[in-house]
This record gives sequence, structure tokens and C-alpha cells, in this order.
Amino acid sequence: MKRVFISAAAILTFASAVHADELSDIQAQAKQLREQNAAMIKRLADLEKRQTALENQKPAVPAINPVDAMAADLPYKAAVKAKPPEDDGICVKGVCVYGVFDMGVAYAQHSAGLNALAAAPLDTIISKNAAGAYFGVGPDQMSNSYIGLRGKQEIADNLYAVFNLQVLFNVYSGQNANGIGSVAQNNGLTTNVLAQNSFADSSKGGQMFNGAAYFGISSPTYGTFTMGRQSALSSDLLANYDPLAGSNSWSLLAFQGANGGGGDTEDRIFDNSYEYRVTVGPVRLAAEVQARNGGNSSTGNAFQGGIGVDYMGFSIDFLGGKIDDAVSSAILSAAQLSTLNAQGVAPGNGFLSVTVSDNTVFSVGAKYTIGPWKLFGGYEHIDFANPNNPLNPGAFVTGGYVAGIVNNTNFTNDKILQTAWIGVRYSIMTSLDITGAYYHQWQNSFATGANAGCTDARATQCSGTLDMVSLVLDWRFARHMDVYAGVAWSQVQNGLASGFLQANGTPAGGTIVGGPNKASTYDPGVGLRYQF
Repeated sequence: MKRVFISAAAILTFASAVHADELSDIQAQAKQLREQNAAMIKRLADLEKRQTALENQKPAVPAINPVDAMAADLPYKAAVKAKPPEDDGICVKGVCVYGVFDMGVAYAQHSAGLNALAAAPLDTIISKNAAGAYFGVGPDQMSNSYIGLRGKQEIADNLYAVFNLQVLFNVYSGQNANGIGSVAQNNGLTTNVLAQNSFADSSKGGQMFNGAAYFGISSPTYGTFTMGRQSALSSDLLANYDPLAGSNSWSLLAFQGANGGGGDTEDRIFDNSYEYRVTVGPVRLAAEVQARNGGNSSTGNAFQGGIGVDYMGFSIDFLGGKIDDAVSSAILSAAQLSTLNAQGVAPGNGFLSVTVSDNTVFSVGAKYTIGPWKLFGGYEHIDFANPNNPLNPGAFVTGGYVAGIVNNTNFTNDKILQTAWIGVRYSIMTSLDITGAYYHQWQNSFATGANAGCTDARATQCSGTLDMVSLVLDWRFARHMDVYAGVAWSQVQNGLASGFLQANGTPAGGTIVGGPNKASTYDPGVGLRYQF
């Protein structure tokens, strides 16, 4: 009996021990599961929070229009952009109306009167016929006024038909921009300089679509091919890398136009042109040709090619080109007009005196964006030579004008014109920018005979310089609207000042021997611009 009791006690003790161990294990497992459950609940909450944040983010849609001729509008921007504003363009089924209106009030220390035709209607930068002070209407100070129609229509999978029609006009007069017409308007006034207004040669000759008229096809993969009347690649480069691109009052490159035309402003826009652009990774390539009209015409053969790269906010482009039979138009004397009329030469839209050259151009532009700062710089080298295909009197010039007097021998010694520029733009706030720029231009002495090697202002073929400093404040106070204020100081010296009224020029169109060799002016202005 005793043994039975001892055995039962042992079994009970063992069972109690086993139960205690099992309870401890269950308690430990329960604790572990509770901890894992708490961790899972926390992770689930984190995932749901992240999911909500991602769902609230909308992917940035690039507002790229391959119809635009400007290289900056094509899809190769490396910098990360902020979400674009809501698109409120005036568009119907891929066809959009766009444009700019620009007008204000301007003062110029020395200028000629306002011109209702010229693409740059006021001589705000120092010019040969700049006389007394001007204060009054200031059109197109920040940019040209224009209106256009462009479109993009999908014609196959990822293949689009594109077109662009654009006309530049003077908003204060309602006239189509006609720089060549502004030259012809001053014919007969070579000996009465004070009667002249602010004329300036241009690629715009009063055409219905003087800014652009082209069409083509575009593919995100294979690039864009366009044909018609479109800006030269040299013009596009300046538009992308000039800190004050398009400003007639405060950008030397916009006011002169010749830089964008590879030497002559009439070639800033090519007629009869074919252009191809393609992007491969960060590299972009472009080529453009202009086919000559044939016969006695100033539209000669031209070729330009460019290569560029974007990387981490830095952009750079190189360009080279050759333009044959480039033309620079000037006014005729009263005697020349009388002779042409007596000879019975058909005047077309008007007679001009033209200088013809074959031009070779090389350009480079660069810019870098870091935070609110944007830095700009560039250089252009142009070689002017006598034409291999001389034009004859009666040659047809852009816009239907006629070359009454033709000079094919102005560059017996090649003229070398070089231009360099730098600039900086600072965004004080997202809607307010301040931009400063400096331009420097210089030419060699390409004179012959008694003036060979000249370095003074006795002749336009003497070596000379041009300097310009600009400062502009631009406030975008509402959608599509901005108000601006700017000022520039410009000065020419030696050969580039020859015949200027503020240097050695006379009101009768002559020069003062040993007279002053430099001229300068300044031009503050304010204005309002509407862009759509």
C-alpha cells in the first residue's frame, strides 16, 4: 500500500511539472505572437500612409510641343522641372492659337523717330542716325509682338503631322513687321540724316507669315523633319542662350539680328528650307539647309548643323554654317533713285542698295541652372567674304524688293566679326526675375588702299568695338501677364562708330575728318506684355 501511494505521488508530481512547463511555453508563445502582431499593425499603418502619399502625387506631364522651332522646346531637358501649371491654351483638336503683345513707354538719350514698319521700331541701341532724345511709345521692348497658329495631329502610332504659321506685327501701328520696307521707306534721305526714322534691315519683309510658315512630321523616337520658312539654327542658338533673348531694347543679339542670321539679318529666317532634329539620350543633333531660288536672287544656298548636350542643369550647343549670297540692305541716295527710275528698272516693292557676301559662321552657347540662379554665355565668329556667285542690279530680295545698287566687292579682305556675351538671371521669387547681361563685339580692319589697317573711325572698314550692358526686372503678376522695367547702355568705337551722328557723322551724311571716334546712349523703359 505504501509503495502504491509513493508511485501515485511520483506520477502526480511529474504531471504537475509537465503542466507547469507547458503553461510557461504557451505564455511565452502568446507574448511573442502579441509582439509580432503589434509590429505587423505598425508596419501596416506605415504602408497605408505611404500608399496614400503616393496616390496623392500626380506624375509631371512635360508640356512639349515639337512644332516649336526653338531647340529649348524640344524633349531633351535634363533638369527636373516643377509640376507645370494647368494647360489653358487656346486649342481645338490639336490646333492652337498663340501669341505675344508687348508695349510700353521708352526713353532714349539718342535715337531717331519711331518707325511703323521696322521689326525693331525704335533705335534704343546706339545707331548711325541717332540724334536727339526720344520719349514716348515703347513697343516690343521685351519681345516682338506676334500671333500664330500651330498644330499637331497624330497620323499613325506615335507619328504626328505638325505645322506652324506665325506673323510678327507692330502692336502700336497694326502693320506687319517689315524691316526691309523700313529701309526702302528712307530712300533718298542719305544727305538728310535728321529726316530719317528708325529703320533697320530684317528677315521680315511684310510677308503674310513673316515669322514662320512650315510643316512636317514628328516622332518621339526618330525626330522631327520640317519644310518651309523657318528660323535658322543660328537664330535658335541665340534664342536659347541669350540671357535677354528677343528683347529689342536690351539685347544686342535681338536688336541687330545679323548674329542670328550668321552675318546678315535677312538670313535669320530661311526660305526654301528643310530642317531635321533628333535626340539620342542627352545628345541632340540638328541640320538645316536652304535651297537657292536660282537666277538673280538673294536667296542663296545655305547649310547649318548643330550638336548639343544637356546634363544635370548644364546645357551647351555648338553650331557651324555657310550662307551664300547673304544680303545686307541699305538706303539709296536721291541720285541713285533718279538713275534707276530713268533706266526703267522695275522696282518691285521698292529699290534697295545691297551688299552681298558669302558668310561662314561658328557659334557656341552655354547655360547652367543652380537653384534660383541661371548663368548664360556664348561666342560667335563670322567670316564675310566676297560672293562666289555675284548678284546683278535688279536682283530679287526677300519680301519682293529689288536690289537697285549691288556691291559684290566690299570684302576684298575678309571681314571678321566676333561677338561674346555673358549674363545671369536670379529668381527673387517664382514670379519675379532680375537679369543682367554684357555684350562685346569687335571687328578687324578689312579696309584696302589708303585705309588699310586703319583703327580709327575714318571708315566702316576700320577695326572697331561695340559694348553693351543691360539690366531688366520682370514681374509675372498674373497668368499670361507680366510687367517689366529695364535699361541698357551701349557704345560703339572706331570703325563701328564711323558716320554716327554722335561720333564723326554729319547731318548731310558725311564724316568729319579727325572727329570723335565713339558714340553712346542709354535707354530706360517700362512695359506690359501679354503671352498666350
